[in-house]
Amino acid sequence: MASTHTATVAWQRGSDDFLDKRYHRGHQWQFDGGATVAASSSPHVVPLPYSDPAAVDPEEAYVAALASCHMLWFLDLASRAGWRVDDYTDDAVGTMGHDDQGRLVVTHVQLRPATRFDAAHAPTQAQLQDLHHRAHAACFLANSVRTQIDCAPVLAITATESQP
Repeated sequence: MASTHTATVAWQRGSDDFLDKRYHRGHQWQFDGGATVAASSSPHVVPLPYSDPAAVDPEEAYVAALASCHMLWFLDLASRAGWRVDDYTDDAVGTMGHDDQGRLVVTHVQLRPATRFDAAHAPTQAQLQDLHHRAHAACFLANSVRTQIDCAPVLAITATESQP
């Protein structure tokens, strides 16, 4: 299945001089479905006031995209297996460092999904680990990058009300 995915990245200088490197890095991401997201360089890379800490930076978006892809595969696989997911939250973390050529890159992304299941339709810890392993193996984005991606899932189960 070949498909094309698009995003428009738009930035305008405004009244900033630019040549003195004192220009704002805030910009917009526009997606084909109509969503627009405020984006900027990371304040860790470009200091304030030239970055917008309230906007999404590319490094955050990279981590979020990997976590989102993993989650979508996980939900699909869990549903197919008959496990009822009540909620899923991933506090994913990406770490910057230097590669073996000295370039600054995202060297590591740790997915930390906490998944809550209906007690009557919950996997065991081993089944949860297997679901995450298979989701990682299926994720288009994880299969597309050189960054080490790992997963440290947390299992939570929603209590079921007792029947009379």
